[in-house]
This record gives sequence, structure tokens and C-alpha cells, in this order.
Amino acid sequence: MGATKNNVTVLGKGPRTILMAHGFGCDQNMWRFLTPAVQDDYQVVLFDYVGSGGSNPSYFDAKKYARLEGYAGDVIDVCTALKLKDVYFIGHSVSAMIGLIASIKEPALFAKMVMVCPSPCFLNFPPTYFGGFEHADLEELLALMDINYIGWANYLGPMVMGANAPDLIAELSDSFCSTDPRIAKVFARATFFSDCRDLLPKAQHPTLILQSSTDALAAVSVGEYVHAHLPNSRLELVAAEGHCLHMTHSQQVAQLVRDFCPSAAQSYDAASNSPL
Repeated sequence: MGATKNNVTVLGKGPRTILMAHGFGCDQNMWRFLTPAVQDDYQVVLFDYVGSGGSNPSYFDAKKYARLEGYAGDVIDVCTALKLKDVYFIGHSVSAMIGLIASIKEPALFAKMVMVCPSPCFLNFPPTYFGGFEHADLEELLALMDINYIGWANYLGPMVMGANAPDLIAELSDSFCSTDPRIAKVFARATFFSDCRDLLPKAQHPTLILQSSTDALAAVSVGEYVHAHLPNSRLELVAAEGHCLHMTHSQQVAQLVRDFCPSAAQSYDAASNSPL
């Protein structure tokens, strides 16, 4: 069911599988800059959450997808449909937490996690935590979706992508606009109002955190918080602007992923102390 429901694409034929999960308002096409750098050595699995991209919208259930657990269910369904286990999971933005939820529920499906610009909570809870936004500000942002959906997309696009990538800003804004507003608002509320801080210590897999040095949605302090509370984690700060490192700095991200998630051949070489 998951393969059809979630518009699954399988690339490459490597011995290890990388499963890439897109962020809010996006789809699997956003990984196109990263996949060419890894698909020669890994099997790469892409998919769309229900309501996004080319997924089957008939499966959308507003109650189910009002919580991140609903999207974690999509991740598990894709793994189950393809009979995957011990996968390297790469999650962008909210998908970092969605992957965390899935990995806690079904740990055997995963081997390592890569979180691209993660945030466990976008809300501020002073004085102990600053996710970047006040509750009223996010409510106002979601209200704009009802008043002027295109205006909302054009406002959020530059904030997410960063000011130095005009073509990608336009693409992201178009991606926002292509999503059914009713479905997008459900995903937006689940994204911006979830609080996954209590789940971080429950992580069971080695995790690489990729943090942009300038990110309007998830500041460096947020990445540092994730690293401090996530067992067996490693934080890599990338000198970049924006929330989409896999698109703006794909080659750097690819190298970091390859170093952290070795293919079977690389694992053998390391074990035998042979040069790579």
C-alpha cells in the first residue's frame, strides 16, 4: 500500500538503502540535487507524504495527519511495502522529527539518522528553550493561509530557502502553492505547533545533525539543543544561509552523508584497515 499511496521512487542499486523524507510544503523532487551524488553507491528511496507531491490524496485523513505520528506512519508504510530494514534515514526539517518518531516506534527499520536543519519545536518557551517563534506569530502565519494563500507562499518561500537562491525560492513558493490549501494547513499546524523535545533522549540510532549557520526557521542554538539532548549525535555546522541545505549545498551534504553512512564496501575497508 505504501508504495502506491506515497508515490515511491527507487533509484540506484547499492547494498545499503538511503530513505529521504521531504519537509513541509515540499515533495521528493526537492532531493534531486543530492540523489546523483549518492545513487551510484546506495539504493535511494524517495516518497511523498500523503497530501504532498504525487501521493494519492484519497488516503488523506485530517485527524490522522494533524499529528506528526501520522506522517511517521507513512515512513513506516514505505519501509514495510519495500521490505526495508537497517536504512539510513535522511529527514529535512520537520521530517527529522517524523523520522525520530518512526525510529522509536520501529527501531529495526533504521540504522542511522541524518537530520537536515531539524527543530524539535518552533515555539519559544523562555527561559529554557527558544524555538524562534511566539505562538501568536505562528497563528498569524497560519491565518494568512486562509486570507491570501499565494501571499503566504511568497512570504514563506524566501524565509525557508534564504535570500541568495532566487530560482529555488520561486520553486519552493510554487511547491507551496501546488498543495491543496486544506491539506497544507493541516501539515503546517502539525509542523509548527508540535513539541518533540521529550523524544530526543529516546533516540536509539546514531544521528548526524546538519545545521545551517544562518537559518530563519531553526537557529544554530536549536541545532545545538538537538545535539545536546540527542544521544550518540554529531553536529556539523555548514556555512550557509537558509533551511534547505540539501538543495543549496548538496555536494557538501552528500559528502557528509557518505562519511557518516558508509556503503557496504566502505564498511569492509574500514574494518580491514585498508585505504578507501
